[in-house]
Amino acid sequence: MSLLTLLFFSSLLSLSKSTPLKPHPLPILPLPSSQQLQWQLGSMSMFLHFGPNTFTDSEWGTGKADPSVFNPAHLNATQWVQIAKDFGFSRVILTAKHHDGFCLWPSVYTDYSVKSSPWRNGTGDVVAELASAAAEAGIGLGLYLSPWDRHDGAYGKTLEYNEFYLSQMTELLTKYGEIKEVWLDGAKGEGEKDMEYYFTTWFSLIHQLQPGAVIFSDAGPDVRWIGDEAGVAGSTCWSLFNRTDAKIGDTDPLYSQQGDGFGQDWVPAECDVSIRPGWFWHVLESPKPVAKLLDIYYNSVGRNCLFLLNVPPNSSGLISEQDIKVLKEFRELKNSIFANNLALKGFINSSSVRGGQFGAENVLEEGLDKYWAPEEKQKEWELYLEFRDPVSFNVLEVQEPIQMGQRVASFHLEMRNVESGKWERVVRGTTVGFKRLLRFPRCESRSLKLVVDKARADPLISYIGIYMDKFSDSGRNSSKITITRTLQEELVLNDS
Repeated sequence: MSLLTLLFFSSLLSLSKSTPLKPHPLPILPLPSSQQLQWQLGSMSMFLHFGPNTFTDSEWGTGKADPSVFNPAHLNATQWVQIAKDFGFSRVILTAKHHDGFCLWPSVYTDYSVKSSPWRNGTGDVVAELASAAAEAGIGLGLYLSPWDRHDGAYGKTLEYNEFYLSQMTELLTKYGEIKEVWLDGAKGEGEKDMEYYFTTWFSLIHQLQPGAVIFSDAGPDVRWIGDEAGVAGSTCWSLFNRTDAKIGDTDPLYSQQGDGFGQDWVPAECDVSIRPGWFWHVLESPKPVAKLLDIYYNSVGRNCLFLLNVPPNSSGLISEQDIKVLKEFRELKNSIFANNLALKGFINSSSVRGGQFGAENVLEEGLDKYWAPEEKQKEWELYLEFRDPVSFNVLEVQEPIQMGQRVASFHLEMRNVESGKWERVVRGTTVGFKRLLRFPRCESRSLKLVVDKARADPLISYIGIYMDKFSDSGRNSSKITITRTLQEELVLNDS
């Protein structure tokens, strides 16, 4: 612990002995549940699309493929989990049953499963092997059970199929330990049988059987789809949402991308995208370049969302070396940028402080439990960073303590021009939430000012980061603020 930190805590202790601390500000509704908080703190999850499609070079299986096609000779769920853990993913989500209806566990409600395949001589259980590996590694486990089933004859018969679906869901949620996420969607091909899903009943049963799990769908109830499969959130992205304005399989994509600043429910967004062109592994496809993954990270995690990256195992039952190589490059690149927060080299101050425990210095400590809070009823909400020597940077990170609600609606960063001494705008943004990352042309200054322009209540800031992303900067028109203000704002708006 540094001397500065010791002095800070000593001053708090001294203050607490003489004067009662000012209480925390009132949280502003809606608020995240403990499960939603844990999910958001994970930042990145890994999707595992695997099944007969892996062996038939398909994306949407017909449900008619012979179970004998499923025979991964070297399936190793421990490899999948270790890759997820090594490269920074907090949980893995498996397609326990995709649209073809084939089950990766030996369900007692159908023969269309691994028990009818030659893999492990019909005694295998992919879900069990993954659950065991995930528990051993301390990685969360999520499961996708497709509502659309192209194989089972009950599909299209409302009561019969809902009973079948919930029976399979019960198997998954009672036999494999703790499940952190249940993933549902409204995917269904045109011309397929009409089917009414009893979603309200499904959600109630899931929460009953796995109270620690979040449920993902177009409409929540816990986590929402971002509305595209490119991994890109809206530049404005609220965790606030109205579930009553969303319908699974038929929600306005723009509403999903942006959320709702007047929403009554807390339903944060998850950005799903595949590392390859398809969701299942195909021998002729290659992974996205690391530059694309970094861009998606900025536009998902950096826009108050979770980044769900699909990394499909191949027909041997392993994650391919091509994909591993890109994931390694992604981890190294991300670490090279965000391991060095230049703000830590500066002196932090603020326009006002609510009380001793809410000082500006809190924004230089990672975590949500400490934050800067301004004095009530102020017209200016500003944080200042002063450096001994000029710093070069092109990325801003801002975080809110979301357990207190999402507040910030717009903000901007200013810097004092090294030559003229005047304050000049560097970048502006709208929502913050758990994390906001903004990129802009490279700048250099000794003095920075973060200004919150608009908020739903007094803004609270838990973290500020200033970084130099040399990788992204190499492909941009960069300058040490010699760019005219008009041109710079055009570049910034194109990015944010």
